[in-house]
Parts: sequence; structure tokens; C-alpha cells
Amino acid sequence: MRKKIVAGNWKMNLNKNDSEDLVNNILNHLDDNFSPQIIFAPPYLFLNNVIELCKNKNNIFVSSQDCSAYTDGAFTGEVSAKMISSYDISHVIIGHSERRKNFNETNDILNHKINQAINNHLNVIFCCGETLSDRNNGLYFDVISDQLLSTVLSLDKSKFSNIIIAYEPIWAIGTGVTATADQAQEVHAHIRRIIKDKYGDAISNKTSIIYGGSCKPANAKEIFSQDDIDGGLIGGASLNYKDFISIIKAF
Repeated sequence: MRKKIVAGNWKMNLNKNDSEDLVNNILNHLDDNFSPQIIFAPPYLFLNNVIELCKNKNNIFVSSQDCSAYTDGAFTGEVSAKMISSYDISHVIIGHSERRKNFNETNDILNHKINQAINNHLNVIFCCGETLSDRNNGLYFDVISDQLLSTVLSLDKSKFSNIIIAYEPIWAIGTGVTATADQAQEVHAHIRRIIKDKYGDAISNKTSIIYGGSCKPANAKEIFSQDDIDGGLIGGASLNYKDFISIIKAF
């Protein structure tokens, strides 16, 4: 059975006190019987604070927003998967469109990061998605297939259980434009098909594919009701505890 997941990617937002207030408010307002896994992805500086706040909380996990492509060495400012895994951190986000665009991360770099994460027993939330130009030109299936087949779908079958796919239509992130539930489902179904083609039904049916394109309280229920959508990678709405709680309750 596929895991249902709501992950909050805080990006470069909040300070120490704000981050602690956010987590405490979410934890204090959660129902005892919430169903999805919850994953917090704060900036590096706040990871340990969030870990401490979530200690001994069932079904709540902490993720890094990124990791280095290198194991260790003279790489000032980098944070390795080995360092991350020495804390009680279970996940790492890799391949986010903002990393690809703003930091020129290529498939080769992403493959190094994926292997670093898996070798250090971290689960990978791997992002893929198309630009507005790709979508308008009908290229989005080809673009997404290439992003996956060149990276996580080149892994040995035994390692793919560590992978969560996050579909993030780049044209619907921070633009005020939101993909419809049908548009999101179409791509999620495509992603599941290519996982099936590569690894077979069993793995395809176990892989969580979450949606990362401006998911909000107003549209979460409709999006999460789609057959191949297993949750969300939430950006801006994860910074407001009421919005984040509403999205969790959309299941």
C-alpha cells in the first residue's frame, strides 16, 4: 500500500523562533488520528531544533532540503548526506526546480546526490516537472520521462524503495497559477507508468508520488482524491500552521 505524505518545504524562510512556533502550533492542532505521514523540511540551521520538537511523535519525520554531491572534503558551505544522516533525519529533497534553475544542477550532479543519500540510508524526495514552454509545446511527458530515466530510474531495482517522486509543474510554483486536479493526475499516472515499465507493477504500486505545485487548503482535497496522487510537497502553505493542518486534513 502506498504511503500518503504531506511534506512541508520551508525553503529559505523563517528564523529560529518562528520555526519552533510553527512546528509547535502544527503539533498542538493535529488530530490524534491524522492519516498521512508528515515531513518537515526546514533550512539546515533549524533541523536539529525541529528534530527535538518532533521526537517520539509517531508518523512525523524530518527532511533536509538538499545534500552535497560529495562525501566530504574541501567544499566550503556544503552539507554532506553523511552529516545529515548522523542526526535523526529520514529524508532529503533532491532535484527541486529551484536548485536546477538557480544553482545549475544537472542530471549528473543529481545522480551523485541521489547516491550519496541512499548510501547514507536517507529516503529521497525526488522532484521533476516541466516549464510553461514545455507544457505549451506538448513536451511535458518527454521532459519528465527524461528527468526520471536519467536519474532515479537508472537506480538498481533494490534501491528504488528509498524513492518518493514529487511532481512539481514549474509553471505553477509561486506564480498564482495552479494545475487542475486532472492535469496533475495525468502526469502522476504517466510517472507511475514509466516506473511500471522500468521496475514492474509491484514497485510502481508501492511508490508514493506527491504533488508539488501550489497545493493549498482550497484545492488539496480534490488533488488528493486523484487515483495516482499520494499527497503533496507543500511550499508557501507549509509556513502557515492553519493552512498546513487543513491540507493534512484533506485526506
